[in-house]
Amino acid sequence: MSLAPYAFPDSNSLGRDHPEPQHAYRGPFQRDRDRIIHSTAFRRLMNKTQVLVAQTNDHHRTRLTHTLEVAQIGRTLARALNLNEDLTEAIALSHDLGHPPFGHAGESELAVCMENHGGYEHNSHALRVVEVLENRYPGFPGLNLTWEVREAMAHHSKSPNEEMKRFLRDGRPFLEAQLADAVDSLAYDAHDVDDALDLGLILPVDVEAIPLCALVLEKARERFGVIPPEAFSSTLVRALVDIQVEDLLTQTRENLKEAKIGSILDVRAFPGLLVGPGLRIQALKSGLERFLKERVYQHPKVLRMTFKGRRILRKLFDEFVRLPNLLPERNQQQIPSWGIHRVITDYLAGMTDRFAQTEYLQLFEPFHSV
Repeated sequence: MSLAPYAFPDSNSLGRDHPEPQHAYRGPFQRDRDRIIHSTAFRRLMNKTQVLVAQTNDHHRTRLTHTLEVAQIGRTLARALNLNEDLTEAIALSHDLGHPPFGHAGESELAVCMENHGGYEHNSHALRVVEVLENRYPGFPGLNLTWEVREAMAHHSKSPNEEMKRFLRDGRPFLEAQLADAVDSLAYDAHDVDDALDLGLILPVDVEAIPLCALVLEKARERFGVIPPEAFSSTLVRALVDIQVEDLLTQTRENLKEAKIGSILDVRAFPGLLVGPGLRIQALKSGLERFLKERVYQHPKVLRMTFKGRRILRKLFDEFVRLPNLLPERNQQQIPSWGIHRVITDYLAGMTDRFAQTEYLQLFEPFHSV
């Protein structure tokens, strides 16, 4: 497939911090994708919270399944727009590598713990993961990813730190980074509805009152007739994804045409984002997000899980600060280089929900095995 003139070609890559010979049959972004998939941090996403703690049941989403869904949708849209599929996929697969256990609650708690010690934010931590913390190669630390995948991490952050600002020198994010960001939002809105229905946090009657859901359900019933209860959630979520994907594709093409975008430099210089939903779908999407915030993210069951996660991380953080020799030996050896607070945060952020819960029991429950 030939790339559009505003797509990011492999040949334009600024390369890696540690030079490596070209691969015989894989491009640079294919190699990035493969390195991310084989990383320890990627595997750990399997047992990290998306919205609900991973052990709630075996059906709802984790960070890993969400990441795979973003990559799949992103790859489809990249192909439709003649963008670089490999680059889009690598960005999508890496976008949540820095998330700690217990979802956004875990991130909020670590940010409080690190308030006076350099801060914590999952995008900046993702950059730290791929540049420093992964240990898979003898010749360099981290994964030695291309500049472009790391640049996308920096642009994904709402509050980039000084280390990330070096990646923001070339202007606005290229289209593949914009696309991965837009698809991330699209995916978690639709799929959080699915999980909330599956766990009984909300009911079909609640969903029917959301304008965007009502719209797509009406179209689904025009096509299929009566939707059986067992197919309600899957039909709804598929329709939510479809309408947003089609709108995103149509609106992005219109934006590129109206702005007369003919090159990557045009994309970099454009004052706003070129990849995004139209005004109508954006308004409907905002309504869905308000519903999720009020009825799902603030649901007592969700709050109990998130506050429990925050307490677990806070107690572990404070105990390791008080007694650093409780840390694994490898982490203790890092303290002179990075400082006790950063080393503890690296250790905690890398944990899965299950590992953090086990670590808590081992340290604080007198009859639990250590």
